[in-house]
Parts: sequence; C-alpha cells; structure tokens
Amino acid sequence: MDVPTTTTVAPPPPSLPSANLHPYNGFQHGVALLHGWLPPTVELLAAALLIVAVARGARRWWLVRMPICALLGIAGAVAAWAYLNNEGLASDPAPPLLWVCVGATVGALAVAVLGWPRARWWRRTAALLAVPATLLGTGVVLNQWVGYYPTAQSAWNALTAGPLPHQTDLDALPALRNTNMSSGVVVPVRIPDSASGFKHRTEYVYLPPAWFAGAAPPALPVVMMIGGEFNTPGDWLRSGQIMPDIDKFTAASGGQAPILVFVDSSGSFNNDTECVNGPRGHAADHLTGDVVPYVESAFGAARNPADWAVVGWSMGGTCAIDLTVMHPELFHTFVDIAGDLGPTAGTKDRTVQRLYGGDPAQWDRFDPLTVMSGHGAYTGVAGLFDDLTPPRRAGGNRRPPADDDAAGLHGRDGVVDTGEVGAAEKLCAAGRSAGIDCTIHTTTGGHTWQFASAAFASSFPWVSARLGLPRR
Repeated sequence: MDVPTTTTVAPPPPSLPSANLHPYNGFQHGVALLHGWLPPTVELLAAALLIVAVARGARRWWLVRMPICALLGIAGAVAAWAYLNNEGLASDPAPPLLWVCVGATVGALAVAVLGWPRARWWRRTAALLAVPATLLGTGVVLNQWVGYYPTAQSAWNALTAGPLPHQTDLDALPALRNTNMSSGVVVPVRIPDSASGFKHRTEYVYLPPAWFAGAAPPALPVVMMIGGEFNTPGDWLRSGQIMPDIDKFTAASGGQAPILVFVDSSGSFNNDTECVNGPRGHAADHLTGDVVPYVESAFGAARNPADWAVVGWSMGGTCAIDLTVMHPELFHTFVDIAGDLGPTAGTKDRTVQRLYGGDPAQWDRFDPLTVMSGHGAYTGVAGLFDDLTPPRRAGGNRRPPADDDAAGLHGRDGVVDTGEVGAAEKLCAAGRSAGIDCTIHTTTGGHTWQFASAAFASSFPWVSARLGLPRR
C-alpha cells in the first residue's frame, strides 16, 4: 500500500463565499500556549505569589502550619498521580512539572486557609491570588503535555463555545445549493439516539465544495472522525486544526473530498467509553446505529461500506480499528493514530469491570484481536497505523518502555504510547492473517494533538483515494 509519509504544510485558507460562515477565528494565530513567553510567565507568577504568601517570620508558622501545608501539597500531588495511574488515563508519562504544579495548587489552598489568622492584608491577598494562579499554571503544563489548545484564542473559543472554522447553520445549506463554493462548510447536527439511547452532545459534519454542486447532493464517501479520551466533538477542528489541510486538499482536487463526521464517542468530556457498549453508555451503537444512517439520509452520503472510513486519534484510534473489524458491513477503511491494542480502562480486570460492568464476554466481543480471529477472511478492508516511536536519549539510545502500572498506561501493550508500535504490529499481523491490508507508519514524537494533526494530514490523501476520490 502506497502511503505518504511526509507532513504537508497548509497555505492560508481560501476565501469563503458569503453565507454567514465563520472563518478561522484565530485558530492558526494568537498567543502560543505550548511554547513562547506565556507558559513560563504564568508559572513564575504563580510561584512568586506563593512565595509572598508563605514568607513570614512567625515561629509557629514555620514549625507547625507551613509543614502541614507542604505535606498537604505533597499528598495532593501523590493522590493525583495515583488516580491517573489507577484509572489508566495517561498514555505518555506526565512531565514531573505537572505534579509539582498540582502540589503547589493544593499547597496554595492550604496556605490561604491555615495562614489566614494573623496574616497581614497583603499576604492574605497574595495567598488568595496564588490559588487560581497555581491552578492556571497546572492547566498550562497539562495543556503543554497533551497539546490540547495551541493558542490562547483556541482555548477561549472552546471555553466560550465559539464557532468552529467554516461553521454555519444547518438551515443555511439550501441557499448554498448549486453554487460554486470555494471552501466547504461545517454544520452542527443533533443526531437522534433512537438506535442507541446514547446521550450525546452536538456533533458536526463537514461538507466539501463538491457537495453543493448541482441540483442535488452527490453520494459522496464519508470519514467518521473520532477524538481522544478527553474530548469534545469539535476537537479535530479546534485542537487538531485540520481545516487548512482539508482546504488545501479540496483546492487541489477541484472541490472533491469526503464528508467528514465529527462524532461524540463519549457523551461528556471525561466519560471514557472506548467506543463500546457498557455502563458508560452504548457508544458503539450510537456510532453505527445512529450516526451512519443519519448521515446517509440527511446528506445523501454513499451507502457502500467501501465508501466509509474511520479515522481516530489515541482512544479514537482504538475505536477506528475496532469499529472496522466489528462492522465490515459499514466500514472498509481505518486510520489508527496512536491507539491501543484494544478498548481499555487499565488492566484487563479493571477494563472488564469499568467498561463492561464485570461481563468478560463483552471483552471478547469488543477486543479487535478476538474479533479478527473469529471473523474469517475480510474482503476489501484496509488500514493504516500511524504510531509514535520513543524519542532518543543523549547518545542515541531510545527510551525503554515503562512498566504498565508504574507508568500509568492503558494496560494492553506494555509500552508507552511513544512506543506503541508493538500494539500496531500485533494488530496489523492479525489483520493480515484475516485478509486486511495494513501498513504501519512511525514517527518520533509525543502523544499530542500536533502529532495527530500531522498524521491526519499525511493519511488523508490515501484515505480519500481508498474511498474513490477525486471523482470527476
């Protein structure tokens, strides 16, 4: 399979037609949150306020109350670290600075409470300000770890529910029919949950320029886009910032591109369903039984499984291969970007309890290796794994894999996500044995949205070609 391995750099977005469409709104520009002057400024300000709040000469403060505040801060950092590990929430090990910031936040709160008596007004003010400042510093470090918000503008848009790039209303589409669109549009949709009962948030559909040509929409292929464990349906557009790459592709292909459906696989930001059916909701039924027929009906999309693909990042990568091997009658193409070996919420025992309510049969039903081994030969199914290799240490040695429980990993492949090629190799080998054509592409880097965006940009032309685009 010929898969491109270079990341493209998108030009500025093309001009938009006059249809009340929202442009990029600073998604590509603004004050950087991942590097530059703002992150260290926030961290230094928080440290300065905390130092002012604790710097006092009272003997009782240093002998009794200050040690209590320090112990509470350490306990808070250890508790957060243990919770992250126990819940299987982390992929890459968190940077040590994150736990320092968590401890500082808890310690600042303790200083504000225990240091209030007999403190001068300016120390009380510093103590009060130190709490939100250290909390903000924790958020900045966390964001640098996962690459969620590249700029302050993108974070503000997310917090204020600002419009996505090229977003317009669903009822504006008829007026754009049979027009020469220079760019596609993104519309929010409320997909009925009649097949699943899964309570989900607003989802989004991208319609390329080709969708508007002619008196009726063409039966275009579809790509289901699934984000990571902590997500909103708009994350691929807001945090992944993939719209410039899509615009570049459509500009080069005469407006042709698949319909993209940005789905809600979780129902809420911190509900990790892993796209399975269980106590956390019937997410699998929603994606297959609600989303697919809705898109086919509402947007005249193609109905052949050869015209449908699933692209996912992190947890969504696991979903991509799982949905495809479980439902080849719906999907024939997948891109698994830094996914796990299968749906997981920690070790196998923890996963069975958390995801499947203690039913081990559900593990087998949703485990991709088990599904492939029991399915028989697949026909016309292909996939791409885009995974991370560990960064090199000084001297050229790669960072060794960490222990599953010690590193707080998902418990499936025994290595951090910056070395999850092992999971991809197992899945790809099993897929090839079952007739699935697959390729593994590796990149050195971190488990961030920036990697996900680059992986999407390099794989999108291959996915589109698999789906039969461009169509002349």
